[in-house]
Amino acid sequence: MNATLPTQPGDRRLVLVSLAAVYVIWGSTYLAMRIAVDGIPPLVMASSRFVLSGVVLLTFLRLRGAPWPTLKEWAYALPVGTLMFSLGNATVAVAEQHLSSGVAAVVCGTMPLCTAALSGLFGEKPTRREWVGLVMGFAGVVVLASGGELAAEPKSAAILCVAPVAWALASLLARKLPLARGLMSAATQMVLGGVMMALFALIAGEHVPAAPPLNAVLAWAYLAVFGSLVGYSAYTYLLRNARPAVATSYSYVNPAIAVAIGAAAGGETIGGRTIAAVLLIVAATVVVVRKERRG
Repeated sequence: MNATLPTQPGDRRLVLVSLAAVYVIWGSTYLAMRIAVDGIPPLVMASSRFVLSGVVLLTFLRLRGAPWPTLKEWAYALPVGTLMFSLGNATVAVAEQHLSSGVAAVVCGTMPLCTAALSGLFGEKPTRREWVGLVMGFAGVVVLASGGELAAEPKSAAILCVAPVAWALASLLARKLPLARGLMSAATQMVLGGVMMALFALIAGEHVPAAPPLNAVLAWAYLAVFGSLVGYSAYTYLLRNARPAVATSYSYVNPAIAVAIGAAAGGETIGGRTIAAVLLIVAATVVVVRKERRG
């Protein structure tokens, strides 16, 4: 991974385009999920999205000459994919049946803070700066939970809080395991994570609706094509061609974008608590990732 932004003008433009894609697309997926789960059961929606995206990406890479993942790479992708997609994305979809997309995005914005807090389990103790960021981020969640939606929907709030923890564990685990290279890693994780979600959907008794509403189908298609294929491709490019702090900056931009899109396009109300929570969590995330900028 490069330590600086690429020096070629074309590469710089592609980095900026990739950043814009990750910021806007991943910021908009929260509202898209809320619309999708209004007509499609959440686990069915999420599992079908990721299985389709993973198979398409896997096929594309194979046609481009990428080697088929080894059995070990598939095996290592299973726990990462299960945490990232079956527990991370699926819990957001389940929670958004009762919570707004903006609130979901703010809670999920604590993922880098969860990563810092859990890094000790992988031999990386949080620094003093990271502890400061953790306290600020926790304060943001407390502000958000002190009234409004999270207080009114404690079960959905608890389910939603699983997502950033699962993503953090998946990210930390992915650093330690010899996964497939590049986009092939994302493809194997999406396929296996989607399959695991399909099993969870079967256990939960979910089924594919006979005639889901058109807006739910369009939202599902947007998530599959843009949220998964385009978004993950752009993010993988950033990981290879930009500083780590630049590549992961989506984590403190997405909550603000998701809240704005939810209000503008989804008719969601932005309360004072939500704004205060966004500011605290964004500031906390900046504090945590600033050390990477100096690295």
